[in-house]
Amino acid sequence: MRFPIYSLCALLLAAPFVHAQNAPAPAASAPEPPTELAPTHVRANAPAKATDNQVDLEDIRRFSRVYDIVRQAYVEPVGNHALMKDAITGMLAGLDPHSEYLDKEGLAQLDEDTTGQYSGLGIEVLQQDGGLLIVTPIDDTPASRAGIKPGDSIVKIDGTLVDPQNVDDMFKKLRGKPGSKITLTILHKGSDNPVDMHLTRENIAITSVKVRQLEPGYDYIRITQFQSDTAADLERKLAALIAKDGAPKGAVLDLRNNPGGLLTAAVSVSDDFLNSGTIVTTRGRLADANMSFSAHPGDLLDGAPLVVLVNHGTASAAEIVSGALKDNHRALLIGQRTFGKGVVQTVLPLDADHAVKITTARYYTPNGTSIQAEGIRPDIPLADLSVRKADVAPELISSEADLPNHLANENAKAGGNINADGSAAEGTLATSDYALAQALNVLKGMALGRGAAATPAAK
Repeated sequence: MRFPIYSLCALLLAAPFVHAQNAPAPAASAPEPPTELAPTHVRANAPAKATDNQVDLEDIRRFSRVYDIVRQAYVEPVGNHALMKDAITGMLAGLDPHSEYLDKEGLAQLDEDTTGQYSGLGIEVLQQDGGLLIVTPIDDTPASRAGIKPGDSIVKIDGTLVDPQNVDDMFKKLRGKPGSKITLTILHKGSDNPVDMHLTRENIAITSVKVRQLEPGYDYIRITQFQSDTAADLERKLAALIAKDGAPKGAVLDLRNNPGGLLTAAVSVSDDFLNSGTIVTTRGRLADANMSFSAHPGDLLDGAPLVVLVNHGTASAAEIVSGALKDNHRALLIGQRTFGKGVVQTVLPLDADHAVKITTARYYTPNGTSIQAEGIRPDIPLADLSVRKADVAPELISSEADLPNHLANENAKAGGNINADGSAAEGTLATSDYALAQALNVLKGMALGRGAAATPAAK
């Protein structure tokens, strides 16, 4: 299922949930923060440095009066627990859009987002018009094995009709313990007859990395979010692709609509394409928030040209990678300005079931630039467009070969097709993904330029 993803949480960028990766962790100039940033780092009895930092007794009295008024005069009874939770939630919400109070359910959700693992059916679901629409089933999961397809709708869950009043509760029922059973009534796209599907929930692992060859010599790398295993997964899959198809002339790294994730994952992925240089620095009020990460020798592409696709949905950890590759002149960025989330959050545990996720630092690209609320501008701007093949009449004569009595090419290969120049394949890619087609064209130009520079001039 698709759940809201907390964009870039740094240390969540996230302290309690930073899991070890198979790849060596990049070194920092300052010690890495502890797995859990202990509450003692923010001491309640710390001496105030300014009068404004001291709690005003009149503010406390005012809060107490409001609290009593709500308890006594609100139209419906409100319990003390609910009031205090709302007060904490409101206090954090007033700071910035990314600081929040996490209860047990929120912590579990955060853990799922950063590890990419949960128990359910393996479907990405969108709430639409008060119903549940299947975006896509994940490969080799209960949903895909049952025959659920993109565009299908969930009509009932365990016999209960899905409607706007209960859609949130129905959405939550898709999750559950591994081995537990559930019956979905599915309306396939284009069908008028709902069918019952009996499924068993399983542990689902969401992969954040996909790689494939766009065409001979040019690879495509898609990262959907930055999880604890993203860098190791990238290294394994890209190595397998190179072993199968050979070293690429260049690659496209697609970070469009990537909402972010773990700081450590972003640093490791950046390091995978760099041999040296600063990746990112962070600065905050706490000593543990001041860090600098640098790259190590070992570029997975061995210096082959790299193009990074970005758009307005490229956020947070994805912007760290984009900024590191751009400022180190390792890649060209193509697309639209990125989202502009240039701050880092840390999870501070309160107890076993509650925590505060709070913004503790700003981060800066290798050039020392803060991208907060501004984003990263691409090197080559590209509008968000789609194209279609033009309607043209068939050409009777398109080349010398169509003329009667033309002289044959003495070097022509038997059975060769002079029209197989690659334009048809390029047109197919452009109509399905215009930005990717443009990125591939730029990448080919970079690869040709690199090849020309490596060829000694004739004497």
